[in-house]
Parts: sequence; C-alpha cells; structure tokens
Amino acid sequence: MKAIWNNQVIAESAVTVVVDSNHYFPPNSVNETYLRHSPTTSNCAWKGVANYYSLQVDGDINPDAAWYYPSPKDAAAEIRGHLAFWRGVKIVDG
Repeated sequence: MKAIWNNQVIAESAVTVVVDSNHYFPPNSVNETYLRHSPTTSNCAWKGVANYYSLQVDGDINPDAAWYYPSPKDAAAEIRGHLAFWRGVKIVDG
C-alpha cells in the first residue's frame, strides 16, 4: 500500500493494519521528511488519544493529515505508533 499526497509517496508498506477502514502504516514505512509535528490531539473511546502530523511537500502544507496512537488502549494495541492518513492523502494498492 502507498500513501500519496502532492505527487509524493509519504508511506509505502506491503503490510498495513486496517482499522475502521483506515490503513495504518508501520512507522518504519513512513518518509519522515514530509512530517511536521502538530499540537492537535483527539480521543477515540476504544483506541485512546491520537496525535497528529501535518504534511509538508514542495512548500505545501496539509494540516493534521496523519495521525497515530502512541499509547493506544488494549483493544487497539496492534496500531501502536502506526500512521494513518486522510485529508486528500490517497491510499493506493501497490
């Protein structure tokens, strides 16, 4: 699977974890060059607190376009540290 935004591959992995129709990419599959820390957080009743990254590619910024659970609840332990994407990031097979 690939996560693509602004014609750049942000993440690529043969193995992702699908939760709530979102592909969560392992941390080592993400190109950190494009990540910018965000102060945004959100809370999911069964997954826990999510932290966010904005994406920056070729001077364009996509605010809070990636999220991850650094310390998920037990029910979501399999996505610990994995990143998921939205806000125009295309997830494609291959």
